[in-house]
Amino acid sequence: MKYYLYYLGIINLAGFIYYGIDKMLAKGKSKNRISEAWLLLLGLVGGSLGNILGMHMFRHKTKKIRFYLVNFLSLVIWTFFSIMCFINR
Repeated sequence: MKYYLYYLGIINLAGFIYYGIDKMLAKGKSKNRISEAWLLLLGLVGGSLGNILGMHMFRHKTKKIRFYLVNFLSLVIWTFFSIMCFINR
């Protein structure tokens, strides 16, 4: 269970950081930005809370409904999964 929490902490921190980096690259008009698919994938594999916090903290991708849908649905699924894991320990 300890490793599960480590995993979630690291993947959420990564999602948060990646949103910040992509926002910084977007301001500089860089062509080497982080792909939208990668940002969405981070949310799907457990980093949805970090992604949501990054979206709002950096004001990045907030106008794209797809990012809200994927991240919030993923957050609900991961929260349910986490609760079930803790209940059935």
